[in-house]
Amino acid sequence: MQVKRVGLIGFGAIGKSIVDTWSRAPVTGHRLTALLVREHQVAEAKALVPRDVAVTSGIDELLALAPEIVIEAAGHAAVVQHAERVLCHETRLLMLSVGGLADPSLYTRLEQAACAGGVQVVLPVGAIAGIDGLLALRRAGLRRVRYSSTKPPKSWLGTPAEQDFDLLALASRTVIFEGTARDAARCYPKNANLAATVAMAGLGFEQTTVQLIADPDATGNVGHIDAEGDFSRLEVTVSSRSSSGNPKTSRITGMSVLSALTNEASVISFG
Repeated sequence: MQVKRVGLIGFGAIGKSIVDTWSRAPVTGHRLTALLVREHQVAEAKALVPRDVAVTSGIDELLALAPEIVIEAAGHAAVVQHAERVLCHETRLLMLSVGGLADPSLYTRLEQAACAGGVQVVLPVGAIAGIDGLLALRRAGLRRVRYSSTKPPKSWLGTPAEQDFDLLALASRTVIFEGTARDAARCYPKNANLAATVAMAGLGFEQTTVQLIADPDATGNVGHIDAEGDFSRLEVTVSSRSSSGNPKTSRITGMSVLSALTNEASVISFG
C-alpha cells in the first residue's frame, strides 16, 4: 500500500487533538510528516509531536517536504494566508475553517487554484451528522434548510453577541443571531464553520437560515439540521462535548479530519 504524506497547518486545540489522536491511533495508509505552527509555538510543538514529524513555521518549508494532503486547522486567517498556495502547489487541501468560503472572492480564488492544480478542496463534515442525507435531498429538490447551533454562554465570549447580551448573566435559552449562513460565518468565524458546511452541502450561503443560541443549561455544543425536500424531510441533532482547549468548538471536530482521510463519504469537495 502506498503511504500518503500528510501536512498539518495549526497547533491550537484542534491541531493538538489531531496530533495526539494520530500518535495513539495512526491513520492507515497515511503518515503525518510535517506541522506548520506559529513562530512562538515551534519549541512547544517539537517537544510534543513525534520525532519523525517535521515542525516548521513557514508554508514553503512545509510544502518542500512534498505532502500529498495538507490539513488546515488554524482558522480563517490561515485559509486566506495559505490555502491558495497549497492548491497552486498541486496539493490536496482538507479544510476545517469552512466559514472562510463565505467570502465569494476567496471561494473563487480557491476554486480556480484547485482546478489549475488538478486537486480538490475537501471539507470534512466536522461535528455534525446528516450531510450525506442533505446531499441526497439536494439532488431530489431541496427547498429549505435551517441550521441551529446551541452552546453555553461562555462559548460566545469574544463574539459580536457580547455587544448585545450580558452572556454570563443569561438565565434562559437566548437566540443571539438569526440570519443567513453567509452572515453567520462572517460575524462568528470561530463558531459557525458547521453552518458553512451545511450551506455548502445544501442550498448555499444565502438560502441557508442559521440560528445561534446561548443556553446556560447547555453542557456542550448541539448542532441541529432541519431540511425539507420535495419528497422527504431531514432532521438531525448532534450533541457533543466542547473541546477542553477551546469551548467554541467540539471535541469531535478534529476526529472528523482523521475519518475524512480514510472515508470519502464523510467529506464534501470542490475544485
